Amino acid sequence: MHVEPDAREATRERTGLVERMRAVLLRAELAPPPEEALRHPAAAEAVHTAQHALRSGALGQERRATLSARLGALTAPSGGPAEPAGHLRRSLARALRSLPAPRSDGPPRTAATAEWTGREREVLADALALLAAAWPRSAAEIRETVAEVALLEGNAIDGYTDFAVHGAIFLNRVRLTPGDDGLPAAVRCAEAVLHEATHTRCNAAAVAQPFLLPERASGEGGAGAGAGAPLLVATPLRADPRPLSGLFQQTVVLARIVCLYERLDQSGAAVARRRERVTASARQAVHTLAEHEHSLTPRGGSVLASCAVVAEGGR
Repeated sequence: MHVEPDAREATRERTGLVERMRAVLLRAELAPPPEEALRHPAAAEAVHTAQHALRSGALGQERRATLSARLGALTAPSGGPAEPAGHLRRSLARALRSLPAPRSDGPPRTAATAEWTGREREVLADALALLAAAWPRSAAEIRETVAEVALLEGNAIDGYTDFAVHGAIFLNRVRLTPGDDGLPAAVRCAEAVLHEATHTRCNAAAVAQPFLLPERASGEGGAGAGAGAPLLVATPLRADPRPLSGLFQQTVVLARIVCLYERLDQSGAAVARRRERVTASARQAVHTLAEHEHSLTPRGGSVLASCAVVAEGGR
């Protein structure tokens, strides 16, 4: 994987992931659906559930029946807007549990999966068309990477991905509206799609060939989590400290967003201002990650180097 998108490489990674998913289902004595249906984020959720259960022994009859019914109902994902569904609601519940505790004097935290309006569908279509025109390689990779786009409402989460429903990206509906800084709705949405699609690509790529050495590659922890807790670092896009894996993905995301705005550079002052802010964040991410370069695999180091070139204006 590199900063420059690569649809063929993304397809190979997705194929490898589907093969792993099929193997888990067979071990769990569950009939895998057709390959295209295995791309559905709900299939990823069923596989994660089965894998977790297998660690404790065989699946119980009731759970097997539930998972079998879910898998049997799946079809190929649309690649576009997805209406609220069980796997998306369960993912959001997990995401909310992972957030830091809210401030006692802050506003109530709200979040829900939402239905798409006709106008929001138009904005998403415009954003994808903008990506196809400005950066065709990015649009091609997104078509291979994103299986469905879920809509969120509420103030808790702007957007996220969840490997347990791999292929789904979650966007808050405010990211489909014009920005207070003058950015058009389609530009904001294009950035959001690229952001979350890049996380999705990173997740699949890391399964095939990790970016971080094993002791830093995964895990959730916090200050005072005890011996062996993963390193937590400050990142440009989150107020709470994140594992090094989170910083790595943010670095790639920011570098790609810089590349997008370079391609939109003639689109007005608001785009230029946004490019400057994102570039500053990319430099911060690169510099912080470089301090922990010893924790990267050779592949991770190569990706960091390409991000550094972008952040320092070398493209």
